[in-house]
Order: sequence, then structure tokens, then C-alpha cells
Amino acid sequence: MDGLPSDVDQGDAEGGSEQEGDGDDDEGSSKAHKRVRVNVEGQSQPSTSANESIGMHRARVQTLPRDVDGFIPGSIVRIQLKNFVTYDWVEFRPGPYLNMILGPNGTGKSSIACAICLGLNWPPSVLGRASELNSFVKLGKDAGHIEIELKGPKGKPNLIICRQLSAKSRGSSFTLNGKSATGKEITNRMAELNVQVGNLCSFLPQDKVSEFAQMTSQQLLRETERAAGDHKLTSWHDTLISSGKELKQLQQIIKDEKERLETMQQRNSDLEREVRMYQERRAIEKEIETLEVLIPVNEYYEAKEIYTEKKKIQRVLHDKVRRLKEKNAPAHALLDQFGHKYKDYERERENKKKAARQKFLQMKSKWTESEKIESLVEEVSGKLESVKKGEKERIKKIKDLEAQNAKWQRELDNPPELEDLQTINAEIKALNSKHSKTGERQLDLQDRQRANADASGAQKAQIEAAMSELKKLDDEKHRKLQNLSKWDKDCADAVAWLRNNQNKFKMEVFEPPVICLTVPDKRYTNAVEACFNANQLKTLVVQCPEDYDTLNHYLNDTDKAGLRKGARINTWFRPKQENMLVGPPMSPDEMASLGFDDYAINYVDCPDGLLWFLKKELNMHRTAIGLNGSKVDVARSMDAVSRFGPKGEGGGATFIAGSIMNIVQRSRYGQRLPQNMTRDVRLARNLVNSAIDPEIKKTLDKRIQEARHALELIEVEAVALAGEETKINAEEKEYKKNHVGILIPSKLATNEGEIQKLENAPSVEDERARLKKKLLELSKKRQLIRALIVNQVDATRSGLEFLQVGANKNALEALCQQKDEAYQKAFAEFEEADKIYQTVKADAKEKCAISKELVQNMDQEFKDRFREMELVSDDEIFLEMCKWLTSGTTQDGSVYARKSDQLRAELDTQRTKLEMNTHTNGSVVEQYEKRQAEISTLDQTVKTRENNAQKIERAIKNARDNWQPALERLVASIGKKFSAAFDRIGCAGEIRINPHEDYDKWAIDILVKFRDREKLQLLTGQRQSGGERSLTTILYLMSLTEEARSPFSLVDEINQGMDMRAERAVHNSMVEVTCKADSAQYFLITPKLLPDLDYHERMKILCVNNGEWLPEQQGLGNMMNMIETFVQHRGRSAAAA
Repeated sequence: MDGLPSDVDQGDAEGGSEQEGDGDDDEGSSKAHKRVRVNVEGQSQPSTSANESIGMHRARVQTLPRDVDGFIPGSIVRIQLKNFVTYDWVEFRPGPYLNMILGPNGTGKSSIACAICLGLNWPPSVLGRASELNSFVKLGKDAGHIEIELKGPKGKPNLIICRQLSAKSRGSSFTLNGKSATGKEITNRMAELNVQVGNLCSFLPQDKVSEFAQMTSQQLLRETERAAGDHKLTSWHDTLISSGKELKQLQQIIKDEKERLETMQQRNSDLEREVRMYQERRAIEKEIETLEVLIPVNEYYEAKEIYTEKKKIQRVLHDKVRRLKEKNAPAHALLDQFGHKYKDYERERENKKKAARQKFLQMKSKWTESEKIESLVEEVSGKLESVKKGEKERIKKIKDLEAQNAKWQRELDNPPELEDLQTINAEIKALNSKHSKTGERQLDLQDRQRANADASGAQKAQIEAAMSELKKLDDEKHRKLQNLSKWDKDCADAVAWLRNNQNKFKMEVFEPPVICLTVPDKRYTNAVEACFNANQLKTLVVQCPEDYDTLNHYLNDTDKAGLRKGARINTWFRPKQENMLVGPPMSPDEMASLGFDDYAINYVDCPDGLLWFLKKELNMHRTAIGLNGSKVDVARSMDAVSRFGPKGEGGGATFIAGSIMNIVQRSRYGQRLPQNMTRDVRLARNLVNSAIDPEIKKTLDKRIQEARHALELIEVEAVALAGEETKINAEEKEYKKNHVGILIPSKLATNEGEIQKLENAPSVEDERARLKKKLLELSKKRQLIRALIVNQVDATRSGLEFLQVGANKNALEALCQQKDEAYQKAFAEFEEADKIYQTVKADAKEKCAISKELVQNMDQEFKDRFREMELVSDDEIFLEMCKWLTSGTTQDGSVYARKSDQLRAELDTQRTKLEMNTHTNGSVVEQYEKRQAEISTLDQTVKTRENNAQKIERAIKNARDNWQPALERLVASIGKKFSAAFDRIGCAGEIRINPHEDYDKWAIDILVKFRDREKLQLLTGQRQSGGERSLTTILYLMSLTEEARSPFSLVDEINQGMDMRAERAVHNSMVEVTCKADSAQYFLITPKLLPDLDYHERMKILCVNNGEWLPEQQGLGNMMNMIETFVQHRGRSAAAA
């Protein structure tokens, strides 16, 4: 191949594996110029700045789970190149595990590494080759592109990134899934997938192999942290480095400032005596200034106290006058009404009085006559009524007697054998004796019948009660009450009492949720019941405070409800304020996207008034439920339900995912991370429909059967009693018949005499006619008199009404006069008090004006003392002075008496003290105070810095407690594999952590030994040979592979300089490591292969065929096709033989 013209070389990339088969083979060809490889040191200029790129690809994300096709998100699924270095056009698909890219030197193997680096927006400097992008466009071509398809996260489409290159420009452009994108967007997506092309531990191009050994131990540590182990290793290390430097600087600053503070404090201590004397003088002067202002203010305050006292008296008297006036007003109004009525009745009375006088003369002669006629009318009317009644009674009595005689005559027509009187008397006596015994039997029978009826009623009531109980068993609420009685009898008794006493409450009182709440969709019963605790299920809910007090009075405070002594019933009331509730943490759309069905409040059926209890007490409007726990994204749900609202509300909630309840709270301090506490959702026991208790039903059925049997016996007894009653009635009838038969003759004679007497009575018609005639005559006489009396009655009535109104008016006038006397007396007292009040008010107002003027004219320094108290206006200063006088202390703590004369005496004392105090230079004090302020500021600064230093030390300790164990675990894991790999090839290797007090100088040392006579030596870029460095590098990278987080890694011609034994051992180890089920994608680029190397079914071999004799037609020369053709040909030959 070396002899072929370079301008007509062709390239073809093929690949195949057992797993993928022919369907995964893609081929392509390109005409390419061979290029001379160059090594250029320096930074490149990609489409985004190097700083930006490096900053972004250091972001850490955990490797995402492997998809069903074997690819990890972020691994390479397909690569397509056009006019790129040696390729006209090529496209191939690597496998998800180890990919060996084979081909002679110069065929374009390393171009694939270049394409991966540049296509994913890493700078050319990572490759160690050309520094400009346009250098990678194939010679003679104007433009080219790199298209790489990366595996997307599980359930999401792959990422297709295409970078367009131009031979005439250093710039480039990107598309992401066919849409234009910026380099920053590509970098961000690589960071999300944890792609680390810029890390030599994950991506080692051919021209960077030597640089790995030349890395310092510190660099090796940093690159290892980025490539493997805990994803926070780098951030922890960065924190330790930056915080360690900051702590050192801060400790030195604290030391210097403490020395300076000590010097300043010593200097000030020398001036303290002079300053103290000066301060005492200034305090006296300020005290004098204060007193000169406070004395007038105190005089005002004393006047104000008098004013307040007089004002209170004036207001009390004013209210008294007002109340008396209002109290007397209705009486005066009524008096006015009586005055008007009195005048009206007086006029009416006079008019009727005149008319009555004229009639009165006529009435005198008729008055006596009228009274006589009235008596006669009454007498005649009575006689007439007696005549009518007597006649009716006479006729009726005659008829009754005749009927009775006819009956007895019929009995006499068939007379028994006559006996003498003695015999008849004996019969009557015997008959009466027998009748007496019959009566006793009848009374006894009646007693037995009443007992039978009572027993029958009792059995019927028992049957009815048992039937009622059976009916109640079919009532769900009743069954729930029965179940509650088994669980908490006190609460069940309280509910039963409530059902009979709802009328004692203003609003409806709700039974416990265990009774009045149901879950229509039974799938959610377990989740809904998990929102309650036992007490909440048994809580009685009221809607107003009055009902809350009443309910507690009956159930908990007294025994009026008849509950067990010591019983405590849960009751609940909160004022209904819906606007104070924290709203649901998620919208319906967000809740659905996270896998939830709805909030718990929407799965219950209960009275509207109970919803406030469910929201306020249980937060069921914030408790999301997802029956399918596998669909719920718990991590995102924790963030969603615990986020704070705009006013700081929220910060925690509960959600149910399948059979797990998650109680999430977010800290309000520090990092505000959400914390989750979980518990299992148990099967519902209380909100499920309760079945009928078969034992209770059996007991009730038995009671009914027993009662019915007893009722049948009672009915048999009743029939017997009824027969006995019939017999006694027949005997009674016979007695009456015999008794009457004996006495009939004597009674018949008596009745005949009575009838004759009644028939011979005189006729009443004449008497009736005579009385009616006399009554008519009396009526005519009364009509004449009545006309004379009517006018007098009207006149008399008017006179009485006039007299009544006059009497009422006079009585009310006396009462009003009595009330007005009290009002006038109170009004006089008010006027006197008001006069004094106005005088005191004017005096206080005058003194207030004088005091305020003094305050306004105070020295500015004096005012500034009050400004520190945030008293802005002079009026506020004035009011503050009044408070001093009230409390007895000033702003600086001095005690003042509240009397003005004592304040004046204090002023004289202070002036005497001032004369005795010597004057001190104010500049000394100014110097002292200035330095003291600096001392205070510096002392506070030192304390702040020490607090900051402590915080940094805690941050360093926290970071180190996380970082060092994780780093040691990582290095121990890598070192174990590294040492084992060296043992397998007969050499020795070891990896150690080299700690240092400066965290940026912590390092990983690689120690190797290739000869028995040597000791372990540090790997450097000069001490070992190229082959030894390559061998060490690949073994370190292999040891790192199982700990790596990057979705793919690449090494290019790492076997240069190795002997056959080492190269074979390295290859076999690499196949073993990179073809494990949990290994990430790996690219191994090598120009040659040894025979009989290990092979694994997860490997994929990609052979690069490049040369000028490749066919133009695509598909020809496909290695898999040629292998299949060879196998088929050999099979036919064997068959023919």
C-alpha cells in the first residue's frame, strides 16, 4: 500500500459482531489525500471559547441506565464523516461495549478519534494535532461535516449532532436533531450525558499518549477524580483547595488585626482618666440642658393631668345629662299626646253633655217604670220557659211508663206458679247471693284479661323492637356505629347521643369521619384511610364556637350526656378561613406528568361542612395519590411538593405512590434540601363497607321466634278467657230476667197510678197564651224607654273617657316634673364642671405651646440624642419627654421627680457640680473616642473574621469528611486492579495517595517496577521507556474503566513500544474488563494485531480498509459478505466431496 499514489487512496470502514449481524454493517468509500501528522502546541479557537467549553464539560451527572439495546445514554451509536481528513464519506455503527478499530498506519484510524472530539465540540488542542478547525477538512475540498449519533436517555430519542466545517474559515456551525444549535448548547448536552472527551483518563488520543505519563501527580489526581468515583469528588476537592487558601489568608489577616487591636487598646487606656472627667462634665452640662427643657414640660404635664381629670368629670356629667334627656324624652312625647287627646275629649264631652241634659228631664219619670218592666219581663220569660219544659217532660214520662207497663204486662200474661211472699223473698235473697258470686267471678276474669292483654302487648313490642334492630342492620350508618362501638364505645355512645340531640346546636354537628365519610371509588380506600390517624377518624366536627362549647359541655365537661365517667371525646373547631390555607403544591397537569391520579380530597364523599376539617387538619387537598407507584417520579415529586410559595408558605406535603406514603419536609435553612420519611400504606379497616354481624342477626331472629311462640300461648289463653266471659254474661242476663219477673206486679201497679196522675194534669196552652200576651205588652213599653237612655249612655261614656285622659295627663305631668328636676340638677352640675374644664384646658394649652417652643429651640446636639431613638419631629421629642416624666427616668437612666419644684432643686444641684468640675481639653477626648470607635470596629471585624474562619473550617471538615474517604475508596479500587494487572505480566505496580497540607498539592503517585532487581519507582516522562510508559498508561486506564462514569472511553495506539508478551496480556485484560455486562462503551484503536488473541461476543471489530484499489461500487469488499461467501463455498466443497 505504501507504494500507491496518495492522491487516489480510498477508505472504507466496516464492522460486525455476533450480536448485531449483517443488518448493522454499513459501508462507504472516500477518495482521500494522505496528510502529514503534525504536533502543534497551544490553544485552539472552536465555535465556543475554550474556557466556556472546559467549564461546561466538567459538570457531573451520574451515568444513566443501560437501554434494552445495550447502549448507555451518551454512548456513540453512529458516526458519519464527509470530506474529513482522509475520508470522502464514511458511516459506521460501533457496538455498546468494546470496539476495536483496526487498520494499517495512515488509513484514518486516528481520524475517527479526531472526529469524535471535534464533533462533540471539544477544542483541537485535546488531540495534540492541528490547532485550527479548517485543517481537518480534506485537502482539495471546500467543506465537510461530522455527524455523530449519541444514545439518548431511556425512552427518549437519540441525539444527532452534526458539525459543518469549512476549509476557508476557522468557524463552524452545529445542528442538533436537524435544528440549528450553538456550541454552548452542544456542550451543555454533553455535560448532561457526562461525556468527558477532554479528560486523558477517558479519552487518550495517539498524540497525547506520552502526555499521560508526563502529567504531574497532582494533575493525575484531578483527572482521575473527573473520570471516576463519586461524581462530587471534583467539587469537594475544589472546595478544599479554595477554602484552604482562603482560610490561610484569613488566619494571617486575623493575626495582624489582633496585634493592631492590642496596640490601640493600650494607647487608649492611658487616656481614660482625662476622658472620664471630660465625660462627667459633659454629662452634667447635658443634664442641665435637659432640666431646663424638662421643667416647663413637667409644668405642662402637671397642667395636663389636671386637664385630663377635669375633662373626665365634664364628660361624665355630659353623658349623665344626655342620658337623662334621652330617658325623659318618651314621657314628654306621651304627655304631648295626652294633651291633644284631653282637648279632643273635652269638646266631645261638652257637646254630648248638652244633648243629654235635654233628655235627662224626660228620663227621670221613666227610670222607675223601666226597672219595673224589666223585672216583669224576666219573670214572665222564666214562667214561659218552665211551662215548655214541664210539658215535654210530662209527655216523655207518660210514654216511658206505658212502654214499661206493656213489657211487664206481657210477662204477666204467662205467669209462673204463684208462691207466697215469704217464698218470693227467699228466692230474691238466693238470686242476689248467686249474683254476688257471679260479680266476683267477673272481676277476677277482668283482672286475668288485663294481664293477658299486657303480656300480649309486651311480646308484640319485643317483636317490633327486634324487627327494628334487624332493619337497622341493613342501614350502613348503623352498622358503622356498631363497629365503632366495638372499637371505642365512648365515642359510639357520644354519636348516639348526638343523633337524638341535634336540636341543641345552632348549626349541624358532624359525626366522626369513620361514620359520615365514604370513598366511592374503593380502589382509593387504603390511600384515603392512610391520611387519618385513629383520633382523627373519631373526631366530632362543629362549625361555630358556640356549638363547640355546647358539645364539650355535654360530652367532656359534665355527665349530662350519660357517658362513662372519665370518657374523653375528640372534638374539633377552627374558624373557616379558606384564604389562609396553603394551596395544592402541584397543578393538575404537573401532577399528571409526575404519575399521580389526583388529590385525596377528590376521592371522598362527605358533608360539605366536613371538608374544612379535611383540609385544615389533614391537608388532604395537598396529598397527591398515585395508585401505580412505578409511574410516580419520587425525586421530582419531592421537589414539587416541598417547594416554597411566593410568601414562604408550603415547604412540605405528603404524597402516596402505590403502597408507600411519603412525608416530605424541606428545611428553611442552609441548602433547604427536601427530606423524605416513608411508611407503608396499610389495608383499610374503618372506611370499608362493614358486613352484617351474623351473630347479632342470629340473636335477633331467636328473640323474634321466642316472642312469637309466647304470643301464641297468650292468644290461646285469651280465647279461653273470652269463653268464660260469655258464660258469665249469660248468667248475668238470666239473673236480671228472674229478678224482674218476681217484682213485676208491684211495679206495674205503681206505674199505672203515676200515668193516671200525669194524664189528669191541667192543660198548659192557656197559661202559655196568657204569658206571651203579657210579655208582648212589656216589650212595647221598654222600646219607649230605650230611646231615652241611648243618648245618656253616649254622654256618660264621653265624660268617663274625658276624665280618664285627664287623670292620665295629670299623673304624667307629675312624673315628668319629678324627672325634669333630676335633669335640671344634673345640667347645672355639668355647666359648672364645663366652666372649670375650659379654664384648665386653656392653661394646659398655653403651657404646651411654651414647652413646644423650648423643644424647637433646643441645641441641635440635644435633638440628635432623640434622633437616635428614631424620633423625627419636635412633636415626637416633646411626647417622649412626657413619657420620661411619667416613668421617672431619662434617656441616660437619671431619675427625675415628677414635681416641678423638685426638678428646679435638681437643676441648682447640677449647676453647683458643674462649677466644681475642672475643664478638660476636648481634643484628647476626640482622639480617644475616635480610637475607641476604631477599636470597636476592628474588634467586631476580628470577631466576624473568626466566625468566618470557623465556618470555613467547618466547610473544609465537611468537604474532607466526604472527599477523602471517597477518594481513598476510589484509589484503593483502582490500585487493586492495577497491581493485579502488573502481577499478571510478571511486573509490579502500585498506586498511592500522596497527601499534603495544601489540598491543591494532593497527588496520586504511580509506582512501577519492570525488572526483578529494581525497586518500585515513580512513573515520570523521562525515567521509563516509551513502551513501559505506554504499558503503565493502558493498565491504569483499564483499572479505571470499572469506576468510570463517562458513557464511552477511547485510547489510540496505546500499544506502541510494547513487546508481544505485554501487548497480548494487555489486550486480553482489556477484553475481559470492557466486555462485562455493566461496562461502558470503549474504543481501542490499534494498527496491528497478534494472532490468537482473546475474543468476546460483546466485542465489535471495525476494520478500516484504505487504498486506491478499492471498488467504487458500495458493498463490494464488505468483509462480512466475503466471510459468508467463503463459508458457503467451503460448505459446497465439503458436500461435493
